[in-house]
Amino acid sequence: MRLLQTWRLVAVALLVAGGFACGRPADVSQAQPAAQAPLPEPGQLPESQRVVITILGDSLTAGLGLTVAEAYPARIQEMFATEGYRDVEISNAGVSGDTTAGGLRRIESLLGPNVRIVVVALGGNDALRGLGVAQTRENVSAIVSGLLERGIRVMVAGMESPTNLGDDYQRGFHEAFAQVNATYRGRITFVPFLLEGVAGNPALNQPDGIHPNAQGARIVAEHLYPLLRGMVDQLPVGPSS
Repeated sequence: MRLLQTWRLVAVALLVAGGFACGRPADVSQAQPAAQAPLPEPGQLPESQRVVITILGDSLTAGLGLTVAEAYPARIQEMFATEGYRDVEISNAGVSGDTTAGGLRRIESLLGPNVRIVVVALGGNDALRGLGVAQTRENVSAIVSGLLERGIRVMVAGMESPTNLGDDYQRGFHEAFAQVNATYRGRITFVPFLLEGVAGNPALNQPDGIHPNAQGARIVAEHLYPLLRGMVDQLPVGPSS
């Protein structure tokens, strides 16, 4: 809790300076995706059956201050490859400064025929700009519902707000993501906080105190990967509908 409070205070300072642009099923700590056989080696699946996981996010996903290979989506790609999931491709759709409204506007253009899973990792910039909590909730919900209607599996990675907007806003912002999870319970995978275990730890963040460094990005990837692997293992064989 002390680390999270520290992260929030730094976020406020960066907001004033104009310098911040960011982004488990319930009780994720107990989630244990079942281990299943990996996907076939390259060439055994037709192109139409490749599994693309698109990560819709902001600068945290884009990897601001990191190389492409150090950002957490690339680390997740490495983890899939290491375990033999050669036909899984991670698409980094992180855009620095993006909000949930921006993500809603551009999600349609990101949905190629092989996109089977989308990670929604937005919201930090909504909070730092003081956007209405209801608006954030509605935007995330609209993204989720549109994806589910297409038969695409969804992970929602929540975010926390800084402290400068007051306790009511902090609680409301936190609850916005919980309410999305409640609405789609059983139909999405929910991670309450994208930066769990990383936020507020100087050893895991860049000098701005907000964006993970290479080690922090690896920890984010390690949190998300088992759940994403479980989602891939549960996909039906064949192209998405």
